[in-house]
Amino acid sequence: MDASIAKDSPPGFKLRPGWVLAAVMLAALMQVIDVTIAAVAIPEMQGNLSASPDQISWVLTSYIISTAIMTPAVGWLSARIGRRRLFFISVSGFTVASLACGQASSLEELVVWRCFQGALGAPMVPLSQATLLDVFPRQRHGFAMGIWSLGLMIGPMIGPALGGYITEVHGWPWIFYINLPLGLLAFLGIQAFVPESERQPRPFDFLGFASLGLGVASFQVMLDRGE
Repeated sequence: MDASIAKDSPPGFKLRPGWVLAAVMLAALMQVIDVTIAAVAIPEMQGNLSASPDQISWVLTSYIISTAIMTPAVGWLSARIGRRRLFFISVSGFTVASLACGQASSLEELVVWRCFQGALGAPMVPLSQATLLDVFPRQRHGFAMGIWSLGLMIGPMIGPALGGYITEVHGWPWIFYINLPLGLLAFLGIQAFVPESERQPRPFDFLGFASLGLGVASFQVMLDRGE
C-alpha cells in the first residue's frame, strides 16, 4: 500500500484490497450503465414528456457532454480535497441526481438533472482506476485492472437489456431509481474500505479548463447531433 494512503486514512483503518475492488467497481459500473440504460427508454420518455425526437435526444447528449467536460478536472479535484472525499461527493451527488431525474416532470428539468448526473458521475471511473493501482501491489496490477476492465465492459452491454426490462415492467423513471440502492451500497463500501489519499493542493488552470471544456463539448455535440 502507498504510504500517502496510509497516512491520511482513518485511525484503525485496515486495507482490504478485495473489498476495495468491489466498492469502486460498483460505483464505476453504476456510472457506465447510465450511458446506455436510458437509450432504450427514449421512446417512452418522448411520449410522456411531449417531446420531439430531436428534443428527447438531449437526454443522452447532455449526460455525455457533462461527463466529458468534468473528467479532465478529476485529477485536480482529487489532489485538492482527497480521493476518498471526492468519491463520497461523486457517489452521493450522482444518486441524488438520479432520484431527481426519475421525478422530472418536463424535458427541460430532466435534461438539467442529467447534466448534474453526468458531471457528478464523471470522477467515478478515473478514481476507481487510480484507487486500485494504489491499493494493489505492483505485481497484482494486471489482475486488478483485468477485473476492473471486465466490469466496465459488461456495464454498457447489460445496460440496454436492463433498461428495456425496467421500462417495460415499471416505467422509465425506474431506470434512474435503480441507482438509489446501488449508490447507497457503493457509498457504504467506499466509507468502509476505500483509503484516503494524500492531499496535494495545486493551482488550477481555469482558462485551460474552460477552453478544453468548450472544445470537448463542441466536438461531442458535433459527433452526436451533426449530420
